[in-house]
Amino acid sequence: MNKAQLIDAVAMKLDISRRSAGDTVDAVLEGITGAIISGDKVSLTGFGTFETTRRAARTARNPRTGEAVDVPAATVPKFRPGQALKDEVNATGGRRRGAAKKTAAKKSAAKKATAKKATPTMAAKKTAAKKATATATKAAAKKTTATAKKAPAKKVTAKATARPMTKKTAAKAPANKTAAKKTAAKKSPAKKATAKKATARKR
Repeated sequence: MNKAQLIDAVAMKLDISRRSAGDTVDAVLEGITGAIISGDKVSLTGFGTFETTRRAARTARNPRTGEAVDVPAATVPKFRPGQALKDEVNATGGRRRGAAKKTAAKKSAAKKATAKKATPTMAAKKTAAKKATATATKAAAKKTTATAKKAPAKKVTAKATARPMTKKTAAKAPANKTAAKKTAAKKSPAKKATAKKATARKR
């Protein structure tokens, strides 16, 4: 738990706003820090005691290189837990840790499952691409067959319009020609007769 989570817990416990809970936590921490700096002990019954200890100068070793390092004297803050806190942690700490681990494992598994569902695999992408290409080729084949079926019909109609006259029209055409010849023959003798009469009168 960090400071923000502690503020949220205090706000939920006291049913106050997060801002007022943050001010409360800051005030408590500042009070403890100020008391320790001044050299006082802060003893919270049942929880523990905050105090400072004086550490003398000493010589230590660097764990990487193994060289000796001089550590100067310092004042170090120290917390000594109370008996009630020790008993509480000892009684319920193992159970809470196990439950926390189980919940964390469940959350991680759920996240992994959702991530797998959200991001499709390469095989799924390939199958989807194959299906898309198959549907495209089928559509193209259908279009070509449809156009091939329509084209002969157009050719047949064109041929039908380009055919010569039928028997009936052919029969009608000679009849018309013979009728024209007959009328021409009738008119020509009449013209000859009139011409003969005119010459006879002149004589």
